[in-house]
Amino acid sequence: VTQLWRLPAPLGAAEALTASRDGTGAAQYEPRQARYLVISRALGGSEAYRLFRQDLPGRAEEALTGPNERSQLHTWLRQRSVAIVGDVPLDRTAAEGRREQVWTRLWLLDPLKPSARQALAQLPGSGWWVPAVSPDDRHAALVRQISATASEVELLDLSDGRRRRLLPRPGEPEAHFRPVDFSRDGRALWLISDRDSEFRELVRLDLASGQLQRHTAHLPWDVDAAALSHDGRFVALRLNVEGRSELRLLEAETGRERKLPPLPAGSVTRVVWHPERLELAFTVSSARAPNQIHTLDLGEGQVRPWMREPRSRVAELSEQQVVRWTSFDGRTITGLLNRPPSRFTGPRPVYLNIHGGPEAQARVGFAGRLNVLMQELGIAVLQPNVRGSSGYGKSFLKLDDGRLREDAVKDIGALLDWIATQPDLDASRVVVAGGSYGGYMSLAVAARYSERIAGAINVVGISNFNTFLRHTESYRRDLRRAEYGDEREPAMREFLESISPLTHAHRITRPLMVVHGRNDPRVPWTEAEQIVQRVRANGTPVWYLLADNEGHGFTRRDNQDYQFHLTVMFLRQVMGLPG
Repeated sequence: VTQLWRLPAPLGAAEALTASRDGTGAAQYEPRQARYLVISRALGGSEAYRLFRQDLPGRAEEALTGPNERSQLHTWLRQRSVAIVGDVPLDRTAAEGRREQVWTRLWLLDPLKPSARQALAQLPGSGWWVPAVSPDDRHAALVRQISATASEVELLDLSDGRRRRLLPRPGEPEAHFRPVDFSRDGRALWLISDRDSEFRELVRLDLASGQLQRHTAHLPWDVDAAALSHDGRFVALRLNVEGRSELRLLEAETGRERKLPPLPAGSVTRVVWHPERLELAFTVSSARAPNQIHTLDLGEGQVRPWMREPRSRVAELSEQQVVRWTSFDGRTITGLLNRPPSRFTGPRPVYLNIHGGPEAQARVGFAGRLNVLMQELGIAVLQPNVRGSSGYGKSFLKLDDGRLREDAVKDIGALLDWIATQPDLDASRVVVAGGSYGGYMSLAVAARYSERIAGAINVVGISNFNTFLRHTESYRRDLRRAEYGDEREPAMREFLESISPLTHAHRITRPLMVVHGRNDPRVPWTEAEQIVQRVRANGTPVWYLLADNEGHGFTRRDNQDYQFHLTVMFLRQVMGLPG
């Protein structure tokens, strides 16, 4: 399982800090003196995260939060080592626990005195996040996500818990707002927003006047992330250019772009400033290596690698290519294609891997285990970004909402047409696969286009929208209703039933592989159970893998290995590959 490591110096030897049975989800240093770590951990993939304090250097641990809430460390105060922590109740909805009204509670927590935590606010619903605290510790930026395209920003008074709405203002249309940080004088708030654009921009909100200043209106792509330097002089941006994340650096006052030295090839996946100097840490994922850590010293203008590249046959790993096809309504849809090495001759079978979300995107980067399919089995890997994917503007993001859901499935039908026109791809040997929402898509494609595929793989996917919405954890339900539709409305419930793969399971005639974790709080394992039973009743072969100690995807190495080897066996069989 994933553990926490510390890298003391560039190209140094990494030191393991945790050895937990359930792994480490996230961790943060106490920000003033790094005296201890606060670690997030969940049991068996349940996502019921608890917080623990790990003392350094002895590494003894103490639980900071209880087992019946999903707890999260949001941010730290600036003047003292006190964290803002949030929690939402767990209902265990897969076991028929449920509540209609959900609350999010915020606390001020000194990790050295966890029993003395102080209640800060109780907020209606879920989706709340505290990304930043003002320099004087008087206020916090508070954001609530309503849907993939709508959020609200408030100013939270840390002395009494009072809230004041900042965005959107009364009468303004909904938009996406994500606070980044306060300006160093506390008079402004930096945000990412698409209020005035099709794409998400870096904007600066003057807290006194309410004026919004646009800083990246000239860039026709989403700003994925932003980080403000410790002195407030620079803003580092991660810009999403057709699935590849590029690093940009702006001067905060003027908005002018700062020229950077040559950076390592690949997609930038994370950006973090040093807390005391103008040094930027960033990670890069490329076809030839997973996330590699580098630093950029602005004073010296020098980029330093902190990790050695993995020892592998990196020269053979192929770069992703952007491909485009025309869908049923004339819209252009794109995807990322990895072709196998040229030593594999003739039209190649295709592994059609659909991302989850649906508000996500197939991104340029390291292919991981998929490299085995390409390099050892000669399979082409194609990752489509169907309508509803992020990264292509807010209008594109909404194209699969509610009653438009099946239009995304039709995008895959058009992709199957495109594959049939490619001389190096074999349209008779396509396997469609995906996880979570991608799992739903694989089932939906298998039901609609069964005669055009060789098989399908559904990992932790939705098989019936109504049963999914009834059994997903209560704190997630409202956000999912905003995307899929509100099943409490009879007409919508009838529509969701009509498009669910379970309703059309009799049309799935190609071999199916289903993978799920029994502890999944997002898409309960019963979604897998019901589709397996229904498709097997047709006489269709179904391979079914259920893990008792996993959740929404496999995280344990032994389980991942087992799942992957089983996947290879399935592909060999349905694609007719030599064993």
